[in-house]
Amino acid sequence: MEENLSVVQNVIIENRKRLNISGVKEVSSFDDETVLIDTALGKMTVKGEGLHIESFNTATGDLTAVGKVYAVVYMSDTKVTGGFLSRLFR
Repeated sequence: MEENLSVVQNVIIENRKRLNISGVKEVSSFDDETVLIDTALGKMTVKGEGLHIESFNTATGDLTAVGKVYAVVYMSDTKVTGGFLSRLFR
């Protein structure tokens, strides 16, 4: 897997109540439990409770979300083709 080392992204969680992320391109979807974000380094999922986006500056790519943060996960870029049976009979 090749990473783009020229891109800088910061993810800062303050006391599990405030989340600051730089390098955000787009917010795909959000509700009070999940925020799906497209970042410079890949897709990211934020899980929590009572989440809401306090600010998102599209010019700088800075996002601030508040609420109870449980997890921040980068999603894999690999794609699974076929279902269980097709993988079984390879």
